[in-house]
Amino acid sequence: MNFNTLFLKSFRVLLLPVAFIYALVIRIRNWMFDKHYLKSASFNFPLICVGNLAVGGTGKSPMVEYLLHLLNPQFKVGTLSRGYKRKTKGYALANVNTTALEIGDEPMLFHMKFPMVPVAVGEERLVAIPQLLQDIPDLQAIILDDAFQHRSINAGFNILLTEYSNIYVQDFYLPTGDLRDEKASAKRASVIIVTKCPQDLGNEKKQQIIRSLKPRADQQVFFTRIAYGVPYHIFNYDDEWMLTPRDEVLLVCGIANPKPLKDYLHETTHTYYQQDYSDHHIFSIDDLNEIREKFNQIHAKDKIILTTEKDAVRLMKFRDELANLPMYVLPIRHEFLFGEGEQFNTMVTDFIRNFSFKSMT
Repeated sequence: MNFNTLFLKSFRVLLLPVAFIYALVIRIRNWMFDKHYLKSASFNFPLICVGNLAVGGTGKSPMVEYLLHLLNPQFKVGTLSRGYKRKTKGYALANVNTTALEIGDEPMLFHMKFPMVPVAVGEERLVAIPQLLQDIPDLQAIILDDAFQHRSINAGFNILLTEYSNIYVQDFYLPTGDLRDEKASAKRASVIIVTKCPQDLGNEKKQQIIRSLKPRADQQVFFTRIAYGVPYHIFNYDDEWMLTPRDEVLLVCGIANPKPLKDYLHETTHTYYQQDYSDHHIFSIDDLNEIREKFNQIHAKDKIILTTEKDAVRLMKFRDELANLPMYVLPIRHEFLFGEGEQFNTMVTDFIRNFSFKSMT
C-alpha cells in the first residue's frame, strides 16, 4: 500500500461521523418510500433497471451493452440515462448530430455502438420515460442505466451489480466507504450480479459469497468476469491491434476503477505507462499535447496509445490532433461464469415477453 492510498484510507476513516449521518438520511428516505410517504411510480411497460449500491465502476455500462446485444435483435428496446457530466439539461433523444458533451460519454457510447437503438437522457426519469415513449411509440422495453437508487420509479426487473473486490455487504457508507444506498435495498433487486470476478473463481468461493449476500429465496445471484476484446483504431473499426508481449502501451484512462484494466495490460504487454485522469474527464488540447509528449518519450518499435471506450467518445472531437497517433480503443464485455449466462438471458427475455402490469403503490 503506497502513501497516497494509506493517507486516503486514513482520511476517510476520520469522516466516519459524516458517514453515520449519511446512512441515517438514506435509511429515513427509504423508510418513507416503503411506507408510501414518498411516492414511487409504476409504468404499464417493461422497465429494466441496471444499478448498484456503491459509487464507482461496477460495470454498469458494459451490462447495458450486454443487454442491448441480447435484446436488440428480438425487441424494440431503448435506453435512458441521466447523462452524467453533460453540458445540457433536461430530456434529450440522441440523433445523428449528437455529441458526448450533449448527452454524456456513456449514452454516447451506446448511441455509437447501437445506432438503431433510441438513446435518451434526462435527470428526471419520471418525466423522461413518458417523453421517450411518446417519441418512440413502438418501443417494447426501456433499459434504465444507473437508476437503482432512484426510487421515484419502480422498474419491473432490477439488476443489481456489486464488484467482487468490494462486495456491498463488506462496504460502508460514504464518505468513509463507497455505499450511496443502504445494504437492505438489495432486497429490491430481481437478480444480483457479482462483477469483475477472477476467471478461476471456484465453487466454494462462489457459495461463500452467496451466503454473505443472503439473497431472498427467489433472488438469483450470478457471477461475471471482464472479457477484453481486440483493440480497434479510434477512427477506424477495421484497423485492429492484437496486443502481444512485445508491445509498450501508453494507457490514457479516465474511469472510476482502472485496476482490472491495468492488471490485464501488466499480464498481456511488455510494459505500460499511465496517463490517468479523473472519472468522466473532459479532455482538452493541453491534455492532447501531454499525451503526445509522453507517447514520444516511449522508445520502442511496437508502441500504441490505448484508451477505454468511454474515454474514446470524449476524445473523438480531436480527430485532427489524433490523426497521426496510433490510438486504439479496448472493448470490454461481461462474461458469465459457471455456464449461467443462458439462465440470465432467459430471465430477461421472459420478463419482456411475459410482462404484465403490477402496481407497486
